[in-house]
Amino acid sequence: MKSSLTSPGGRFFLLLQRFALLAVVLSLAAVSLPAADGPEILPLDQVKPGMTGYARTIFAGDQIENFDLVVIGVLPNLIGPKQSIILVQLKGPKVEHTGVVAGMSGSPVYINGKLVGAVSLKFGMFVKEPLAGVTPIENMLSLPTQDAPARAGTAVADSYSLPSEGGSSQTASATNPGATQSLRFPLPAEWARAAGIAGGGFLEPIDTPLVFSGFAPATVRQYYADWAQYGMVATPGGTTDAQPDDANISPGDMVGMVLVQGDLSLNAACTVTAVVQDRVYVCGHPFLGLGTTKMPMARGRVLTTLASDFDSTKIVNMGGVIGTITQDRLTAVMGKMGPSPAMIPVDLSFTTPNGEKKYSMEMISDPKLTPLLVGLVSFNGLTQNITYGEGTTLRLSGSIEIQGHSAVTLNDMYAPTDQFVPDGAFVAASVQSIFTRIFSNPYETPQIQRISMRLDSVPERRIATVESAWSEMSEAAPGEPVVIKVMLRPYRGAPFIRDVPITIPAQAARGTTLRVQVSDSDSLNRLANLFTSQGRLGGLEQLITLLNRERHNNSLYVTLMKPTPTLMVDDKELPNAPLSEINVMDQRRLPGNSVLLRESSAGEWSVPMDEVIAGSASVLIKIK
Repeated sequence: MKSSLTSPGGRFFLLLQRFALLAVVLSLAAVSLPAADGPEILPLDQVKPGMTGYARTIFAGDQIENFDLVVIGVLPNLIGPKQSIILVQLKGPKVEHTGVVAGMSGSPVYINGKLVGAVSLKFGMFVKEPLAGVTPIENMLSLPTQDAPARAGTAVADSYSLPSEGGSSQTASATNPGATQSLRFPLPAEWARAAGIAGGGFLEPIDTPLVFSGFAPATVRQYYADWAQYGMVATPGGTTDAQPDDANISPGDMVGMVLVQGDLSLNAACTVTAVVQDRVYVCGHPFLGLGTTKMPMARGRVLTTLASDFDSTKIVNMGGVIGTITQDRLTAVMGKMGPSPAMIPVDLSFTTPNGEKKYSMEMISDPKLTPLLVGLVSFNGLTQNITYGEGTTLRLSGSIEIQGHSAVTLNDMYAPTDQFVPDGAFVAASVQSIFTRIFSNPYETPQIQRISMRLDSVPERRIATVESAWSEMSEAAPGEPVVIKVMLRPYRGAPFIRDVPITIPAQAARGTTLRVQVSDSDSLNRLANLFTSQGRLGGLEQLITLLNRERHNNSLYVTLMKPTPTLMVDDKELPNAPLSEINVMDQRRLPGNSVLLRESSAGEWSVPMDEVIAGSASVLIKIK
């Protein structure tokens, strides 16, 4: 008689048992063995006061060096719920000489050969001992790793709570660049005593070196306040040619976040904490708190470390681009090795009677940063070259090409002033304002394809002020032509009169009085800006149309106004609105949807001038 185990059914049963046993063994092995593609870590709950370890960073050249440290303790929930910080004291001749260095953010910390976290915080006061805060590695590796598409320049918020000096909590949002870097985390009194600090203290993110290349000190000073609020420290540096080993990075090396590259370059630098497969974790704190983002990641090459009692910093050159920064969050910045994201090409030329200078560069696309970067490169490209001089009038021309939309036309004129600011600052501020309006539109994310700007310099102050206006006819019939005479006084010159012919509308009501408004461009543009700021337009294309219709500084404008109300509803202009409709809109009381103006425009005329026009005047004409 056959055994049941040797029957076909029995053999199948044994085979199933063996597969089940093998699956159990493999699952146990997977649990007990560390991940082959990641570093072996020491969990936070195993970190105890008195433990000794070391951190890795570069002080000069490409040589990664170790420096010792000792754990003082763990500060639970210091920067948010379940967001603790390890307080350590740094040991060794170099760190005792330099203290915590700007650019050291992300330096990996090891205890018993296992990765604990990244040096990320410093004391925001003068202390004798080099003390630092370490972000636990678990909090860094918890960043999202999926390739979620980042809407160009749209920040995905990180929100967190932090203890205030009074012990309560306050909330900050990482969608506000600068909020993350300007935070201070008060150190409890007992911890301050344990660290040997009298009177308490606070921890704050280590400064991030902002490497300017091709930018003059005057430019850095002009925009210092804008970058200081981001927790940045401006440092000298430059760029180096890409090298074959740029992508061969290890914990302790440096990488950069590229903001501008080309004839001018601007980069921020941090130290690498860990490399997991193709993911690179750096900083141990946010760069700008943008959340999901896309900006080029480059290799950083340290020249030297500049020691200072106030704020030591690394001097860094940027090498070749090696990937894309994809996450910028509370506990770390994460990049991905491989191709880099597309950037916005920028062409800038500056022309004077003595010659022409041209610059080409690329910059990242971000609603908070691109307007500032455009202003920065415009100011630097304009003022920091041998053909520029103060006291000159500047003509701006160019375009902003936007995918799927009409181009924004740049065309304006700027006269110098006696204010104690560089004349180029007015051009840069104007261009920056245009980009702010484009990026802050509530309709869609603009995909900017190219920026072209040309600045022509005229070696004199060309500005004329409207002193008075009049007409030789105090009365006119409907349809009759009228000449408005405008007296203008140029800067340090003799006044002159400019005739502006206009025509009274044929439908003008007899017996009424029309007001002729003679003005510069500002007063007419303010009303248009009011509607765009309140979201009254129907889309990005309408915003572009309005930007292209804005009046220019070097034109004289004459507007004929009639004493009938104009109702502005959404993006519609309703002149001569009937009283019944006005009453209905008033009862609805929908601020932001409608505005009632006391007058209506009956015609507008402009005269191109070779000066910047300032001032206004009015003329009254009775319709007979």
